[in-house]
Amino acid sequence: MDIDKHILSTPWDSKVFNLNTFEIINVSEEVLKKIVNDNQPGHYTVKVKPNFPKKIFYDYGFYYCDTLIEPYCTQNHFIEFQKEGISLSLSVPIDELVQICHGAFNGRFHSDFNVANNLADIRYDLWLKELYQSQSVFGLMYYGDLAGFWGFSNNKIVLHALSEKYRGKGMAKYFWSMACKKVFDMNHKELLSSISASNMPVFNLYTSLGFKFRNPREVYHILLK
Repeated sequence: MDIDKHILSTPWDSKVFNLNTFEIINVSEEVLKKIVNDNQPGHYTVKVKPNFPKKIFYDYGFYYCDTLIEPYCTQNHFIEFQKEGISLSLSVPIDELVQICHGAFNGRFHSDFNVANNLADIRYDLWLKELYQSQSVFGLMYYGDLAGFWGFSNNKIVLHALSEKYRGKGMAKYFWSMACKKVFDMNHKELLSSISASNMPVFNLYTSLGFKFRNPREVYHILLK
């Protein structure tokens, strides 16, 4: 079996974790057995539908990390909220955005006991910097004060956070409304994202904006040394 046909290298994660990282794109017991028995060093991710038989993952040493779902919304189902003082900026210095980003997330790599939390945090920092270089990060402003950031790639919402000062105050729906509308105005008919099913605040935020949910995926990891 040519294992390279069944796995995808993820160099953006390799750069952070200083080891080879891969996503398994064709999942079968034969593929998992080949990866584990050949003991090719690296960190492997696999994402499957919830009804996929899970026993083979545990048989070969994989462990559960997260369940992801896909929020999606068309322009005619989008619910807009408006508030005076809200604006977007593409000129916020990256250092100010990274200060908000660092430590703000709790993703699947934070749940992975084989990955140091500080490296999982750096992964998000580097992701934000890449988006920033492509002019795909809005600074979320409230009367000129930086309240957070909102990163996107084409029609996909990929990274967003509020500063601690603005969390838990019901402000997110106003910032997200303006940012979503801006991306819709770029001639996208549908917006997408990906969130952890356990992240109820973000789940409720997307629901309030008219998003629905589809494509649940359970995520399993393994580290081979």
